[in-house]
Amino acid sequence: MMRHLLSAGDLSRDDATAVLDTAQEMLSIASRPIKKLPTLRGRTVVNLFFEDSTRTRISFEAAAKRLSADVINFSAKGSSVSKGESLKDTALTLQAMGADAVVVRHHGSGAPHRLANAAWIDGAIVNAGDGTHEHPTQALLDAFTMRQHLGPLDGANITIVGDVLHSRVARSNALLLETLGANVTLVAPPTLLPVGVASWPVDTEYDLDAALEKADGVMMLRVQRERMNAAFFPSAREYSRRYGLDARRMARLPEHAIVMHPGPMNRGMEITADVADSDRSVIVEQVTNGVAVRMAVLYLLLSGERPAEPTEEPQA
Repeated sequence: MMRHLLSAGDLSRDDATAVLDTAQEMLSIASRPIKKLPTLRGRTVVNLFFEDSTRTRISFEAAAKRLSADVINFSAKGSSVSKGESLKDTALTLQAMGADAVVVRHHGSGAPHRLANAAWIDGAIVNAGDGTHEHPTQALLDAFTMRQHLGPLDGANITIVGDVLHSRVARSNALLLETLGANVTLVAPPTLLPVGVASWPVDTEYDLDAALEKADGVMMLRVQRERMNAAFFPSAREYSRRYGLDARRMARLPEHAIVMHPGPMNRGMEITADVADSDRSVIVEQVTNGVAVRMAVLYLLLSGERPAEPTEEPQA
């Protein structure tokens, strides 16, 4: 395992498989009465979030605590960052506190890479989402969920639909799924495909109905209106009509196909409520699997040994 996790593209097939296999062990541990492992006792994990996030931050916090690490949650709002403190000074402060791993979510693409390469922090850096660039642990938990339902991903057809332009999830999934042998098709309006998408290891399609018929899994992306400073489609109703997943479209999927969404969802926009809550939806499973995958990432970065059996915590 590498020293940092900055990009899904940095993971070899062996690296990715090691994370997914370790996550499977972590998931089995989570179902036991005693959910904690002593593996990272004495280690400090800092969640350094410059962007609002609930699911990702809580998932990383739960993962670190289940490995018995000490957790510090750092939010830019109400901190010295809001008073103008630089990323460097924040990093040096965390280094002085003895951070062994820093989980970074930042509005600027490349911020985790900067932290990892500037020698401000000795600990491992985990990219929890940077701008519109990448979100590698989301791609790992998505692949883990797919593998649970579809088996090995070699030759699997995965369709990713929606706001690819602003989605760090789409880029990380495209890179990781290609490494794992899957075939990825991006479906979006031309205005919501990024410049340079032709160099990605994917096919592109504008007709959602045609793309669904061969899909083993379909992932709907949130329309990120907070990042849009122009009109990328005529109206929400038109977008939903052309690129939303409803019951009629879901019926075009093969019987074994699954429906995914990285969350949070715009119900009624990119996905209807009946589809999100259907038997084919694995959206809630993705959240559960996210904790196991992030346990595996922290474990492999900070320990690298096989998980020990859970032990009783000492009484206070």
